[in-house]
Amino acid sequence: MTRLLLTSGAVLGALAVLSGAFGAHALQGMLGERALGWYDTAVTYHARHSLALLACGILGTLGYHGRSLSVAGLCLLAGTLVFAGSLYTMAFTGLTWLGAITPIGGVLLIVGWSALVISVWRGPPFGARRTHREP
Repeated sequence: MTRLLLTSGAVLGALAVLSGAFGAHALQGMLGERALGWYDTAVTYHARHSLALLACGILGTLGYHGRSLSVAGLCLLAGTLVFAGSLYTMAFTGLTWLGAITPIGGVLLIVGWSALVISVWRGPPFGARRTHREP
């Protein structure tokens, strides 16, 4: 799971940078103001949550394991894909009904952050010796 979280965070981070650069250089004049707003929000949440996935992966290498860390990582990954993905799609297609799907991604992100809190509080004590273990 640790490898999946680190890889997902790194790939999503690279894609967020590409998406941001694409939006800044190629989309000006192509999309309306409303669509650019959706796109900007998607890039922002996409980038921030790629870092959260990296944090989950790093915690996994520090000895934080268990269901709550797995739930955190999977919900953050799925939430990012649903939340940002629906906004990207709305920006390019104008299919505003996808706005009904976006909150599902938001709920997944909230669950992911909440599970991350639980994982940290249930994890090994700070300062305790940690051994690397790939689950």
